Amino acid sequence: MTDATDSEPVDDPDPSGRAPLRRTRRSLWIAVAVAVPFAALVVVLATRPPAAQRAVDSPLVGRAAPPIDSPTVDGGHVNIRDFRGKWVLVNYFATWCVPCRQEHPDLIRFAERHRRDVQVIGVVFADDYDAVRSFRRDNGGDWPMAEDPGGHISVDWGVTGVPESFLVDPDGIVRAKVLGGVTESKLEQLLRDVSGGA
Repeated sequence: MTDATDSEPVDDPDPSGRAPLRRTRRSLWIAVAVAVPFAALVVVLATRPPAAQRAVDSPLVGRAAPPIDSPTVDGGHVNIRDFRGKWVLVNYFATWCVPCRQEHPDLIRFAERHRRDVQVIGVVFADDYDAVRSFRRDNGGDWPMAEDPGGHISVDWGVTGVPESFLVDPDGIVRAKVLGGVTESKLEQLLRDVSGGA
C-alpha cells in the first residue's frame, strides 16, 4: 500500500499566487466598511451641540411648574410659589456628577448677575446632604438647595439624570428645559429668547 502523499501530487488551488493578494484586498474592504461608518459617527458627534448647550423638549414646557415645597440642606425651607413675579431657574444637582461640578461657577455668576429678577433653586438628586453642604461650603452658591429624599420632586419634573435645568417664568409656567451642564452665556441667551429679549 502506497502513501497517498507520495503518490498523489498536491494541487495548488491558485498556481498564479494571487490568493494572498485577494485576501489583502478583502481585508482592506472590510477595514473600509468599518471605518467609514465610524468616521461618520465621529463627524456627527463632533458637530452636534454639546449637552451643555441643548434646550430639549419636555411635556412640562408651557405648563405650570410642578411644586417644590421642601426642606433645604441648610436647615431652611423652599417653596417655588414664593418666587412668583421672578424668573426661577430650577437646577438638579449632585456632587458625584462631574458636569454639575463644572457648571457650578457659571450658575454662581448667573445668580449674582440676576439677583433681582431670577431666583435659582437647586434640587439634590440622589446624593448625600452632608456632601452637598460640604461642596457648597468649599465652592459657594447661596441659593436654596431642596432636599428630595424620596425622589418625588425629580419624578414630578420628569428628571432621570443630572444635570438638568428648567426655566420658569414669573407666572409659574415652565418655559424651557436644558439637558446637561449649563453655561452662563447659554443661560443669558435662553433668558433673552424666552422673555422676548427683555
